[in-house]
Amino acid sequence: MSTPGVLVHRDQELLARAVAARLVTRLVDVQAARGSASVVLTGGGVGTAVLAELAASRARDAIDWRALDIWWGDERFLPSGDPERNETGARKALLDHVDVDPARVRPMPSTDGPDGADPEAAADRYAAALRAAARPEDHGPVPSFDVLMLGLGPDAHVASLFPELPALYEEERPVVAVRGAPKPPPTRISLTFPAIRAAREVWVIAAGESKSTAVRLALSEAGPIQVPGAGARGRQRTLFLLDRAAASQLPPGIERLSSP
Repeated sequence: MSTPGVLVHRDQELLARAVAARLVTRLVDVQAARGSASVVLTGGGVGTAVLAELAASRARDAIDWRALDIWWGDERFLPSGDPERNETGARKALLDHVDVDPARVRPMPSTDGPDGADPEAAADRYAAALRAAARPEDHGPVPSFDVLMLGLGPDAHVASLFPELPALYEEERPVVAVRGAPKPPPTRISLTFPAIRAAREVWVIAAGESKSTAVRLALSEAGPIQVPGAGARGRQRTLFLLDRAAASQLPPGIERLSSP
């Protein structure tokens, strides 16, 4: 796994704008090299703000949206269209405003989907979709995502991997059902660490003072069972993209990267 780098922006608004710009650059570069690209979206306040900034940016048209595979890192197991679903927020903020290929937009299943209210079957269905999209050069059951974005909770959870829940011990399955999540709704679907760590780049995005302790722990030597953010690492690159408040407790010796 890669060693994390840290970029700090003045406030949440500037952070969202900077991450959106960085995402454009990354996806355009990948598409220029390979013809297509893949991204894993996250929800939450700052994650959705990034998508809204991307939708508002004139640079968004540099991305070939028809040649972009879009996945999600986790989802609240609710009916389709529910305002609490990450998919719903992403569509409203960005996807409804760009010319995506519907076949390449792959939301996690909902409770009114083919598996009904069975989150384990829904997780297996998403794992099968990932497996079908993986290429021989990915060397595993999921694609090597070009960018996988994650929010970071005050308890240091990422995706729907909450401290000390059974999903954190998963070493084989790329997607699992999460029951008993400590924040509502309690039932979710989430990528596991093996799937997250298959990504070429993992971006952990956090804003606000309430996230500062979680950021410190995630960048320390903490174990990922107690501090899931400490286990979120990409194969080639890991970035912690923060505002000043979230970065207020960085551990000693953490080197801040310069913005491009």
